[in-house]
Amino acid sequence: MPRFLHLADVHLGFDRYDNKQRTQDFFFALQDAIEKYAIAEKVDFVVIAGDLFEHRNILPATLNQAQTCLQLLQAAKIPVLAIEGNHDNRPYGTKTSWLRYLADWGLLMLLEPGDSAQEESFYSPWQEGYGGYVDLPCGVRVLGSQWYGASAPKAIEQIAAAIEALPPIAHTILLFHHGLDGQIARYQGALRYADLLPLKQAGVDYLALGHIHKSYTEGGWIFNPGSTEANSIEESSFDRGVYLVEIDATGIKAELKQDYYQRSVVRLRWTAEGHESLEEVEEAAIAQIQTAIQFQKLIPADQPIVELRIEGKVGFDRLDLDTRKLQQQLQQMSNALIFLLKYDADAVAYASPLSEEASRLEIEQEVFMDLLTANNSYKKRATELSQGLIDLKDRQLEGRSESDLYGFVQDLLIVD
Repeated sequence: MPRFLHLADVHLGFDRYDNKQRTQDFFFALQDAIEKYAIAEKVDFVVIAGDLFEHRNILPATLNQAQTCLQLLQAAKIPVLAIEGNHDNRPYGTKTSWLRYLADWGLLMLLEPGDSAQEESFYSPWQEGYGGYVDLPCGVRVLGSQWYGASAPKAIEQIAAAIEALPPIAHTILLFHHGLDGQIARYQGALRYADLLPLKQAGVDYLALGHIHKSYTEGGWIFNPGSTEANSIEESSFDRGVYLVEIDATGIKAELKQDYYQRSVVRLRWTAEGHESLEEVEEAAIAQIQTAIQFQKLIPADQPIVELRIEGKVGFDRLDLDTRKLQQQLQQMSNALIFLLKYDADAVAYASPLSEEASRLEIEQEVFMDLLTANNSYKKRATELSQGLIDLKDRQLEGRSESDLYGFVQDLLIVD
């Protein structure tokens, strides 16, 4: 009864927010998942379906993180089988990569199909550090693949033919880094289910996918665990984790495991209605954080990642809000590791309808009314002030002195 752990899209070395603690989160997630669901569960093997690393070129600290996790599995005598993804695949024409380095040190088996153009066998058994597949003592054959990109449908035909040419075995697993159509929006080049069917017909019992950071299964034989950590705020809403898999006489049982180290992500939203002043918007933003803390949606001790999105209309110029200062204040309140303030509110725009027969005076007065009404400080006195501006214009045309005009404006702005 073979048991294994299916990982994908670990992205060690993640650096999108330029935050060292956030980069370490990806290491802690991998380490904890391995300890809980590979070593403690005593699985027969672990598969990594691409993107162990965030970048092709990695820092020494990132390599150390990978070695630390893989050495845990090595000490537990649990073999690791891996393929390259689009993030960590070797540049075209080169023979080496950091995954190859780890394979050369015996920390994993990098399963790579042969180059048919060089008259190499497409699938040769793993030996002396190289090969396209390995037959494990538990009765499972694990086959590798590469990052094929747009040529994936054609590659599937070649893979299926090569699998059919191999001797039979009880169970067959294929590692494949590509996405299935319909799982997430805005993903070009996803495969259709029909594109993958030749693999099932060739004998693949478990297709171990990576690439899409959201967990999904299809047809009882296609499995994608999602990323081990959220790579963006938007991805925090995805189901993701690692699959603990068991194969028995009744079929495949894959359980998505998510109870391991992951930093919490809190997304908040507030919509302005158009009459709020600058001070009221700042107070509302603070209230959002206070409420989230009160109801334990946001736990400062966890140092979460927090996003607050302010939308709608406001009664002042959007540039008047010092978003950097407000963001710093909210970050201190929430004790967030990373705080993202998304200010998408616009100033209220007014446009009063005017008939084609409107006089010049009526047009001027309506223009003044619209400008004043759009300003939160003056909108309550818009009618009075618009008439005052008309009077001010008339006084200037009459040639009144500057002191007289200044005095008029002072009187006009006095609030009784």
